[in-house]
Amino acid sequence: MVDLHMHSVYSDGSKTVEEILKMCEEKKLEYISITDHNTAKQYEDEALINNNIFSGKVIKGVELNAVFKDKNIEILGYNINPDIINEWCEKYYSEEKLEEQQEICCKRLLDICDKQGLIYDESKIVKPKATGYVEISIYNELMKHKENYEILGEFTESLSVFFRKGLANPESVYFVNRIEFRPKYKEVIDIIHKSGGKAFLAHPFEYKFEDTIGFIDDLRKEVELDGIECFHPSANQKERKALVQYAKKNKLYMSGGSDYHGDSKPDIKIGIGRGDLNISKEILEWL
Repeated sequence: MVDLHMHSVYSDGSKTVEEILKMCEEKKLEYISITDHNTAKQYEDEALINNNIFSGKVIKGVELNAVFKDKNIEILGYNINPDIINEWCEKYYSEEKLEEQQEICCKRLLDICDKQGLIYDESKIVKPKATGYVEISIYNELMKHKENYEILGEFTESLSVFFRKGLANPESVYFVNRIEFRPKYKEVIDIIHKSGGKAFLAHPFEYKFEDTIGFIDDLRKEVELDGIECFHPSANQKERKALVQYAKKNKLYMSGGSDYHGDSKPDIKIGIGRGDLNISKEILEWL
């Protein structure tokens, strides 16, 4: 079993690299990748440099934000050179830039909440470290007040729905425009390739697009995509099957993972996601 999509404290995960390696060893995973958001500094961690915890294979990976057609997407890079990725990431994701972006987005979202008549206690909104998302804290605070539910409507379903259909959607009144801070898709895929890696579109059904397959087609017309993340908690069995068929038909590689974050997504477990992931190493023909 493999898990090629996990996050540590180096981005918005709650577990250290050492803790993740121990959990992966306990589950007897064969291949793993810690794909932190917009950084590969996790591969400078002592637990990975001198790994005596995890007995399986570690694939160096990263998950980079990108913009395509005014939509925020994520690109997974595998078998990357961390030094090249980290040098490039400083251009967009230095700690100073991330802190500035977080302040801007916090103010934007709170202003939107005020305009929508939402109730919240700003003193209860805990701002995370620079690599985190203050929008998560704001959403959690909004959900504490039942009076907000009628106003929020479908966004009460989950943080994922609120993020993808609201915060990241230019047509939504909750759009905070983080995409203005994101690099274009071509630059992101280019730096992955320059680092020696392969570029995979992360969790296609996570974005809640009306036509997911059509979106992948449009992206592939513009850029060289190596593969697709076919196995992810955001896709049901039917959707996973559709992605596998698409990948095979178009000669694209496949990947998959739990998207483990730790405490911020307590229903997601390493290796198994919400319980129905069991990804075989047989999909890793690109290694």
